[in-house]
Amino acid sequence: MTILKPLYRLKKYISLYKREIIIGFVLVVVANILYAVLPKILQIIIDKIEQGIASRQLIFYVGLLVFITAVFSGIRFLMRRIIVGVARKIEYHLRNDYFLHLQKLSQNFFIKNKTGDLMARATNDVRSVAMTLGRAYLFFLGNVVVFIVVFVLMVTTNLRLTLLALIPFPLVIFIVYKSMNFFFQTYQKIQEKFSDITAKTQENISGVRVVKAYVQEEHEIKKFMNLNQSYLDENLKLARARGLLSASVEVLFGLAFIVLLWVGGNATIKNQISIGDFVAFTVWLGMLSWPIFSFGWVINLVQRASASMKRINAIMDEKPEIQNTEICDKSIKSINGEIEFKNVSFAYEKMVVLKNINFKIEAGKTAAIVGPTGSGKTTLINLILRLIDSTSGTILIDGKNIRTFRLKMLRKNIGYVPQETFLFSETIEENISFGVKNPEFKEIDWAARVSTIRDDLVNFPDKYQTLIGERGVNLSGGQKQRTAISRALLKKPKILILDDALSSVDTYTEEKILTGFKENNNQQTNLVISHRISSVKHADNIFVLFKGEIVERGRHDELIDKRGFYAELYQQQLLEEALEEL
Repeated sequence: MTILKPLYRLKKYISLYKREIIIGFVLVVVANILYAVLPKILQIIIDKIEQGIASRQLIFYVGLLVFITAVFSGIRFLMRRIIVGVARKIEYHLRNDYFLHLQKLSQNFFIKNKTGDLMARATNDVRSVAMTLGRAYLFFLGNVVVFIVVFVLMVTTNLRLTLLALIPFPLVIFIVYKSMNFFFQTYQKIQEKFSDITAKTQENISGVRVVKAYVQEEHEIKKFMNLNQSYLDENLKLARARGLLSASVEVLFGLAFIVLLWVGGNATIKNQISIGDFVAFTVWLGMLSWPIFSFGWVINLVQRASASMKRINAIMDEKPEIQNTEICDKSIKSINGEIEFKNVSFAYEKMVVLKNINFKIEAGKTAAIVGPTGSGKTTLINLILRLIDSTSGTILIDGKNIRTFRLKMLRKNIGYVPQETFLFSETIEENISFGVKNPEFKEIDWAARVSTIRDDLVNFPDKYQTLIGERGVNLSGGQKQRTAISRALLKKPKILILDDALSSVDTYTEEKILTGFKENNNQQTNLVISHRISSVKHADNIFVLFKGEIVERGRHDELIDKRGFYAELYQQQLLEEALEEL
């Protein structure tokens, strides 16, 4: 069935718990057989009382009724515990695999998808799949057993009454079947609306400073209320449909019950059946109506799980754009740090970002890339990190094609400080040591000293154990950048890349950090990306990037003498500094 197709991915998780599922299956069957047999015992007791028989036999059947009821309750508790436990474990595995898959996906995937939507799938959708399937399994299997056992008991008790009681069943099944597609689509819309709400909430909390700075609270509240109203509307639509379905089924079974009372009552009066038979038959009809009635509810549960699983599958079916290639050499364990670009170009869709880039940076040297905003500097860095692949040309690391290196090994040997500093909601020490497993404190302190963030720690109440808040909200822009630089330095990488990572620090601190790099250089290759000349003037080689092309290259003094773009930028920045001092 099409509706069940999204759930096929769960087979590998279900197979992990075959034993528990089989035990649960047996318990469900036994519990519901006992449940279906209870009216038969009640029938015997009523007939014994009607006949005026007060004997040990009657006491036995009363005791048996109590005993079976107790056993039924105990088994039902165990089966629920086992099945719900399995559902929770499947939820655990599914959420883990979902998160692991997200870690493998490429940068473009996260550009195209909202964070809140991905979060909603990891929380709401995963929970919906596991728990609704657990309940659906319990109810569906239990109802099938009850229906079969009760049907057999009813037929053996009175075939005519059974046939009369079953008259509305085909119509009920038809109504439930016709409603399946509507419920599936509605559940999917509800999950999508919930994702929109989650995404909006996450976005608003992350950007709360901007919202307040631009006095857009009312505007954001209206947008959120519209999303919330849309979510409410879909839920109300679902509630109305479920209510209509329930009412229709109840009316049909109500008619069947009236027919049973009329025909069965007359048969009892005429002594064609005993009072015990009539009472048992009435109870059985109620038992029989519940499986049919709840069948629609079970289908709703499956549809809800299927709709959620379809959304999860949409992410799990995404393939990483950047992967280890066929030419990957797993024997390479480290790199020296030499970088070379040969006729490298990159285009995003139809927009050319880099054109015929050629340069070579020797291992252990410091190189810089300067250029205006939008010139392609960050794209060039992403190519070195293999967050993206070039459209044409070849990138070489130590003279070997970059695609021959395993992604994990390559990135492990590169320390990267991006333009937009990201810090975790943990302590300063934990943020610095993020990329290194169990570093010694003296190494953390060394990295903090080189980045100069240690100078600021004396003013923090808990020094390295200071909690920095959500995304480093308790730190200034410069402190965030220097903490991120410490994190990169602690890796002791073969290649250190600073992507405009000194933009928020003053020139004095910048000079101190760059001097620290020279004094503590462990033969790493440094690549500094900046629009500030002060950040790059001490580099061994400077490449000037303009509109995706390298238009100038050389040392600082050489570029000044050329009186080109670099010299103009330098003079402009000197003028700006002079004006600031006035």
